[in-house]
Amino acid sequence: MDEERETLQRIVSTLVNKNDEIRNFIDMLNHTLSNLQVNSFHAISELNEEFDGLYSVLHEMKESMANTIQQEEARKIQALQDQLRQCSCALENSEELLELAVRSLDIKDPVELLEAARLIKDSVTVASAFRLSLKPKVSDSMTHMMVDFTLEKQMLQAVKFLPVPKAPEIDVAACLVADNCITMSWRMPEEDSRIDHFVLEYRKTNFDGPPRLKGEQRWELVDYIKATQYTLSGLKFDTKYMNLRVQACNKAVAGEYSDPVTLETKAFVFSLDSTSSHLNLKVEDTYVEWDSTGGKSQEKIKGKENKNTSNTASPKRSTNSPRASARGSRDRFAGESYTVLGDTAIESGQHYWEVRAQKDCKSYSVGVTYRNLGKFDQLGKTNSSWCIHINSWLQATFSAKHNNKAKTLDIPIPDRIGVYCDFDGGQLSFYNASSKALLHTFRTKFTQPLLPGFMIWFGGLTVTTGLQWTPDQEFLGINCYKLSFAASSSLGLWCTDTRADWHLRVTTHPLVLDLGCSAAVPLQISLCGKKGDVYNQLMCCENHEYFPALYKNI
Repeated sequence: MDEERETLQRIVSTLVNKNDEIRNFIDMLNHTLSNLQVNSFHAISELNEEFDGLYSVLHEMKESMANTIQQEEARKIQALQDQLRQCSCALENSEELLELAVRSLDIKDPVELLEAARLIKDSVTVASAFRLSLKPKVSDSMTHMMVDFTLEKQMLQAVKFLPVPKAPEIDVAACLVADNCITMSWRMPEEDSRIDHFVLEYRKTNFDGPPRLKGEQRWELVDYIKATQYTLSGLKFDTKYMNLRVQACNKAVAGEYSDPVTLETKAFVFSLDSTSSHLNLKVEDTYVEWDSTGGKSQEKIKGKENKNTSNTASPKRSTNSPRASARGSRDRFAGESYTVLGDTAIESGQHYWEVRAQKDCKSYSVGVTYRNLGKFDQLGKTNSSWCIHINSWLQATFSAKHNNKAKTLDIPIPDRIGVYCDFDGGQLSFYNASSKALLHTFRTKFTQPLLPGFMIWFGGLTVTTGLQWTPDQEFLGINCYKLSFAASSSLGLWCTDTRADWHLRVTTHPLVLDLGCSAAVPLQISLCGKKGDVYNQLMCCENHEYFPALYKNI
């Protein structure tokens, strides 16, 4: 009895589930039927619109061609009527001359006859009847206005529903990745005039292989692209790669996606670390501003927080945020070290970022440092930090600082400063970001990860990251302050970066060599090391490695 009851219970449960499945399927069928009717109505409406448009084009073409025929008819009628009028006038004049000549035949007086003959002869000479062309100016044929729509009829008879567009082909060689922008270029495998627009999709990834189905970010979409090239701007290259694909669409349907491509997004993206910055600095992701009341206000807030039993953290300073956790904890800068660091370390590769100071900035430093920069340490005053410093409080000064040593830079202070760090090559260079002229270069061997560092007193700094710029060798500079002529045919210079002497031969072709100091020497650089070779760079005469210099034709 119990077994039968259990069996019936299982049957009931199975039937209930099956009935639910059937009901859901019926709902789906009803929904499909409803959608089918709606979509069919839309398809017929679209068909009617297309044919109405076709009828309209045919009607306009008929009216235009009929108007052309009527204009041709009017032109020929006018020409024939003009010729008919001329012929009528000529005939009337000729008949008058004929009548006069016939009457003159009856004149008996020889003198009078001679005079009449002379007059008639002169009149005949100038008569229009003898200058008139007796060939019609235009023909009555209108065959050149006939039409034959056989081909067009065949084309119309061949009209079918729109085919699915083929997948575009991405031209990887023509794609460009630079400065948080990606320019994509693609083509269709064969000409298709029915393509209405393209759809471009992209997503960030840290994998350099084919796009993965799981664990990836969602695709972002750009629709209604009319050309076969498009530039994605305003991106943030905070992953190593970007997946991209393109889809072609006609008015009816979208085709298959192109084979996705994976482009490398070489960029150093970082934000400013507000968790360890000096209290007198107001810090956002890419902006830092001096705030003279920052420390006092923070002390007041801290006092209130201690009294508050809820202990609710400020949203901006919350240590539970992902970025704060990623940065790790360190002592906040204090004293006169008005410093803020970047939140991402440089451990290898070549990286570039730019800094723009507000016009009212009185004093600021831009550089890099190891993580061990003390809470009271200032950039450039330790052996583990390098920077350039600008001070415009009383008198504008521009200097490069490292290990508590400063070198004055006798060059104009730019509005924007570019920072180029080649970690593996041991090079830290600062540039005028607008002209890309070199300001100063530090050369060393970096033994620890580097953090971008900024100090500011009064004013604000804006940091731009995610840029892809690598200096051309010919636009680099050499940091020298001592010049000496070893011989009449060579120039010796002492370089602060390598503490070594290099000797260069000088020829007559005039060039200007900018040595990073006040001297500008006209010369052509013909280097030792490889006999007979003339290079466009300064070159180490011992190991044949390029040694950077900035020069230009004059």
